[in-house]
Amino acid sequence: MDNPFTAHPHAVGETYPQHFRASWGVGLTLLAAGLACLVHGLVPALFKTTGSRTIARLNARLTGRKPDGAGYGDWTGAGV
Repeated sequence: MDNPFTAHPHAVGETYPQHFRASWGVGLTLLAAGLACLVHGLVPALFKTTGSRTIARLNARLTGRKPDGAGYGDWTGAGV
């Protein structure tokens, strides 16, 4: 049986600590973008492009990590 802490990180060419840092970086970036979108909903003059810019940057970063995208989008066992 594969180790649940290292199987996926190794599949995408990372160690567990590297994957942890990358995942937290993405998660915190998404939280910040989400907050900017909520503020924009209240005050449309603020954060006009923050959400879309952040998503575009994250998409470029994530799809550039592994050319075939292996290991991404597999929610098996994620409890989702």
